Amino acid sequence: MFRQIVLVAVLAGITAVLGFLYLHAKTALVIALLLILLVVIARLWGYRLLKAFYKVVNVFIPWHRLWTPLGVLNLDAFRYELREENLHDVPRREDMPPATWSPDVAGARGADGAFNDLNDPDMGRAGMRFGRNFPLRECFPDNDALLDPSPREISRKLMARREFQPATTLNMLAAAWIQFQVHDWMSHKRAFSDDDIDTHDIPLEKDDDFPENPMRIVKTVADSDGDEATPPSYVNTESHWWDCSGIYGKSRDAQLALRTQQGGKLKTEEVDIDGRPDRRLLQNPDPKFSGMDHTGFFDNYWVGLSIFHTLFALEHNAICDALGDAYPRWDDERLFQTARLVNCALIAKIHTVEWTPGILGHPALRVSMDANWWGLLGENLKKHLGRVSATEELSGIIGSETDHHSAAYALTEEFTSVYRLHPLIPDRIEVRDSRDGRLVEEHSFFGIQGNQTRPAMAHVTLADMIYSFGVANPGAIRLFNYPDTLRAFKRIDSREPLMDLAAIDILRDRERGVPRYNRFRVLLHKRPARRFADITSNPEWAKAIEEVYAGDIDKVDLMVGLLAEDLPEGFGFSDTAFRIFVLMASRRLKSDRFFTHDYNEHTYSRVGLNWVDDNGMRSVLLRHCPGLAPALYEIANPFAPWHGIDRTRPIDGQDG
Repeated sequence: MFRQIVLVAVLAGITAVLGFLYLHAKTALVIALLLILLVVIARLWGYRLLKAFYKVVNVFIPWHRLWTPLGVLNLDAFRYELREENLHDVPRREDMPPATWSPDVAGARGADGAFNDLNDPDMGRAGMRFGRNFPLRECFPDNDALLDPSPREISRKLMARREFQPATTLNMLAAAWIQFQVHDWMSHKRAFSDDDIDTHDIPLEKDDDFPENPMRIVKTVADSDGDEATPPSYVNTESHWWDCSGIYGKSRDAQLALRTQQGGKLKTEEVDIDGRPDRRLLQNPDPKFSGMDHTGFFDNYWVGLSIFHTLFALEHNAICDALGDAYPRWDDERLFQTARLVNCALIAKIHTVEWTPGILGHPALRVSMDANWWGLLGENLKKHLGRVSATEELSGIIGSETDHHSAAYALTEEFTSVYRLHPLIPDRIEVRDSRDGRLVEEHSFFGIQGNQTRPAMAHVTLADMIYSFGVANPGAIRLFNYPDTLRAFKRIDSREPLMDLAAIDILRDRERGVPRYNRFRVLLHKRPARRFADITSNPEWAKAIEEVYAGDIDKVDLMVGLLAEDLPEGFGFSDTAFRIFVLMASRRLKSDRFFTHDYNEHTYSRVGLNWVDDNGMRSVLLRHCPGLAPALYEIANPFAPWHGIDRTRPIDGQDG
């Protein structure tokens, strides 16, 4: 104990010296050197000491108010603690059909995610159960309080959009992007036959104008009902890996249906939009989904998803062209599989170093996300010298050794919960011409989703729709900002009842055993809220929450707390949700051998590695829609609001 006290005192002294240097020499080089020194200290003295140090510091100063180098190390301490204490296995499925081995899967992603871990072929495979971030004893649904308070009343009194609150630092591409990613990562099994559909029935208040009473919410299909020691479990119908299954499909047959089987490419078609050539995905061949694209995943499909599914199918084909030129002897299969690896890595890079700092615009977060990909030594050094250290902090997770930490890799129910970001969606979309910015059409959200997706794009180019999203703001992820169109929503599957997605979001957490807000905070090593004013400094919000929950702060649902919390500077969503992100964002990379051990020239090719290194969201947009250059001129992050079209704006010298 005495030794630990001495070490903490020494660390505090070194921190004070570093702080003095930082205050008197705020240069990028000095900051980088300080960060490296702090990491070395942590490595030499151990992360347990670092965790203990920040436990004391954070009593007085939260991580986001520390100066940047200390804030970065604080986030690293969080990640160490979360990796150690917040990864928990669930019992494995015993009825999974065996994964089929072939030599090809050693160097390519399995269609369903199998064999990412060669020693555990089912890990992360489509159909495997969601994991947990909390001990299983904390994850039982509270069936006695499943409707207490009423999810519909929470929707009406705390969620419903009073007026549109914009997220002014983001554009609508940021909103569409996260759904594009979520569709790749996870989806719960749904009941599709009438015999399977079972519902939670929610009685409505007399003044409720919802057209169906009681409101019926279809239950999540449980894979296992659990027992006294194990809560119910649920399967992820998608691959858990970051493998772009949303683009490519989750089975070999689905992949083959999407491929030309020539040159490794995906099927697209050229269309004429009022004399302007444009390239699109093919129409879905199923008549039931005729208004949607033929792609790997099209549940809850809308124009925002169509943008990115189309854009990255085109990017896949561009990668195939580059690989085919460099390696003319490669056959269709090798071109396809390598292009898929490259495309997935590029998407993961964009999400890590562009989308995430866009929605979480804090200096320490930006440094940390760049470090996840490149390491604290920086992009230039890694590009020129490669890895100079085995540590992920100094040389990045990409290309490091694979590590699952304290549980087999799986996405978690809690991860699903914190990515419910429906307030991002506006109720109306303005479609503008990318050549001059004029308003072409205006749609409600109903008019650009489901079977209306392709009709909504019939008279505008892909560039027009991307530009329209680039100059529009999404909604802020806050209370009283849930889109009206999603609170009375009808799926394409007409057998399902009319849905209030806000009420469903609340009920899903309760049903799946995700702890309520205060317990969730404690399990993430945060202090619980003692008063409603501890949740939010907005007195009107605090009063409204207290009234809905009849003064019982421990009943406040997770999503209510997340949407109400005061945000760290630059953040688009709550710090509590961010703790799950700190853990799982790096885990998606660190557990995946194609981002770690097998991220090399043998697997990706030199051309493929260079493609990932040298490209980002801006270059992808301009490669396939070069007319967007004026709107992107001098925009540091393509997920931030773009310029309105101004033909006098110079565009020479912009990066492509």
